[in-house]
Amino acid sequence: MKITDYQKVQTLDESNIVLIDGNNGTKTIMVTDFIKSLIGLTSSQDFISGVNLSELTQINTLSADDKLLIGTAAGNKAIGADDALFAILDAFVPKEQRRMIYRGKNLGSVITEDQKANIKNGTFKGFFLGDYWSIGSYTWRIVDFDYWYNCGDTVFTKPHLVIMPDKPLYNAQMNETNITTGGYVGSKMYKENLSQAKTLAASAFGNLILTHREHLTNAVTNGYPSGGSWYDSTLELPNEIMMYGSHVFAPSGNGTIIPNRYTISKTQLALFSVVPKLISNRATFWLRDVVSSAYFAIVGGVGYTGSYGASGSRGVRPVFAIG
Repeated sequence: MKITDYQKVQTLDESNIVLIDGNNGTKTIMVTDFIKSLIGLTSSQDFISGVNLSELTQINTLSADDKLLIGTAAGNKAIGADDALFAILDAFVPKEQRRMIYRGKNLGSVITEDQKANIKNGTFKGFFLGDYWSIGSYTWRIVDFDYWYNCGDTVFTKPHLVIMPDKPLYNAQMNETNITTGGYVGSKMYKENLSQAKTLAASAFGNLILTHREHLTNAVTNGYPSGGSWYDSTLELPNEIMMYGSHVFAPSGNGTIIPNRYTISKTQLALFSVVPKLISNRATFWLRDVVSSAYFAIVGGVGYTGSYGASGSRGVRPVFAIG
């Protein structure tokens, strides 16, 4: 679909009629009912479920291969069902719901000026969960929207997309030996081994990468994370909560010891809630949670939650905001 066609569909309102050129001839349907039906008929299994089509018998034969005739002020436009669905959603869906709607579209090999503008203005037009850029040899995917908004000791209010590569960018150690002294902030990973990831991200997104304030662990006592503070953050390893929705191996309190687990990264990233198969991708990579005096948390390559000695060389799959 040409971008001009997409933009014309975006001007639809709820009173418009859609003409469906399907297996049973041309049928008419209100835009609002059309959206409900497309959600159930043309989406992937990862998109959304639970749409009742029993009252929409006139378009039950619609398939993703059908073309739709969209009546607009500029005349009728023929458009594929899949593209029509997301063009209409782009026009009508509240921006907060974009983090619940998986599309997984290739957005190109470079971020365009229009794309930059629609991130910075906070409308997020043209973006849905799971969309990605193929830049260099890496796939950089949208995993959430406005995840850190209104958080931090200095409030973060810039509209932003949260980006992660599909797989680790490379392997590196958390520390040269099996120690977690100084926590995540004290690790060789934080001090040195993230540098290559920052360079790769900057080559893809340049000055779009935002800085926000993140609370990170900087002390460990008897294997427990015992201290933390606020730091300027551009690109970090994710934590267990971002991947799984909860702590798994990170130590919990026992009534006497209260571990330092303060974080603004406190909910599962939307992509991994909607499409959990994308959590591991058969690659083991580090998380920033301290597990013991020797271990940090990992996402295991065979799909399990795990932990590993800090001296192991494992994947670096960072997370960062652009806007």
